[in-house]
Amino acid sequence: MKTSSGLKCLFLFSLLLIASALVAQPGIHMLQSGKPVSFRGLSVVSDKIIWASGSSGTVVRSVDGGANWEWITVPGYEKRDFRDIEAFDADTAVIMGIAEPAVILKTVDGGKNWEKVFEDHAKGVFLDAMAFTPGSGLGIAIGDPLEGTNTPYQVITHDNGSTWKKVSMGKTTLQEGEAFFASSGSNLVMIGNHPIIVSGGRSSRILFADWSPLPIVQGGESTGANSVAVYRARYGIVVGGDFAKDTISTDNCVLFDIGDHAKLTIRKPKSDPHGYRSSVVYLSRKKLLTCGTSGVDLSGDGGDSWTLLSKEGFHVCQKAKKGKAVFLAGGNGKIARLEGTF
Repeated sequence: MKTSSGLKCLFLFSLLLIASALVAQPGIHMLQSGKPVSFRGLSVVSDKIIWASGSSGTVVRSVDGGANWEWITVPGYEKRDFRDIEAFDADTAVIMGIAEPAVILKTVDGGKNWEKVFEDHAKGVFLDAMAFTPGSGLGIAIGDPLEGTNTPYQVITHDNGSTWKKVSMGKTTLQEGEAFFASSGSNLVMIGNHPIIVSGGRSSRILFADWSPLPIVQGGESTGANSVAVYRARYGIVVGGDFAKDTISTDNCVLFDIGDHAKLTIRKPKSDPHGYRSSVVYLSRKKLLTCGTSGVDLSGDGGDSWTLLSKEGFHVCQKAKKGKAVFLAGGNGKIARLEGTF
């Protein structure tokens, strides 16, 4: 009788261990899907507050961790593509419309009303990404050079996006066939008051104190760096590849360290993510998530090696600025949450 009872307890304990292990396995939990919208802008304020933006003038917002979503079509901008968004709280957000005219809008009432805070009708204007320095009011939006120039386009705000001003990037120039990709709003990141920018196309480089070449696939219109992320102003990663051949899993990732005097030490990882990747985010110093049209990868060793988590395609991934929740967004109206232990 004692032996039978002991075996039963051991059996139940084993089942609990197996169940716990299954629950702990990281996975993608789909929250929204099936609408004809492509999301490329994503801003996760906290574990509860999430904003995303995309095609057809669409913005979505959740204030309960993704359990419910408010879908917003910005009046007068139904045909615009909002490729990036920066949210500050449940009520305040800035969205970026990419091209001719380039436009930036701001809401302070949860998306009920939007104020046009910047507009440029210049021929060939095309915005690619925005980034802000937390707590300072400073934000930068970058774009491709206007026609007939090779200097990147730049506008700056000092009041969290309420007003913007065009500011020349001076002697900072792009090479022929080099540009920025508006694939996830993450080819630009702020380190204090200084931007780090990555480019793609015929050349793929990273700009901090100066331009540095990247050992990533390049040479074609669809090749090069798409996203950059930095952990505690020291460790960095760049992802990209060839979005026209999105299953090729070589030369699509670069790691770097930021040393004294903003000097970058650049190296390749031991192995690359499993295809083209348009967005990457640090979950901790060693744990990272990256996504693209051909799938989602996790790294547990600082980006040196990668495990394919899902073949489901997404354009952008972000971790909560104040919290631990991680969300992804992409085509076909897809919004998902990363679940499990990671």
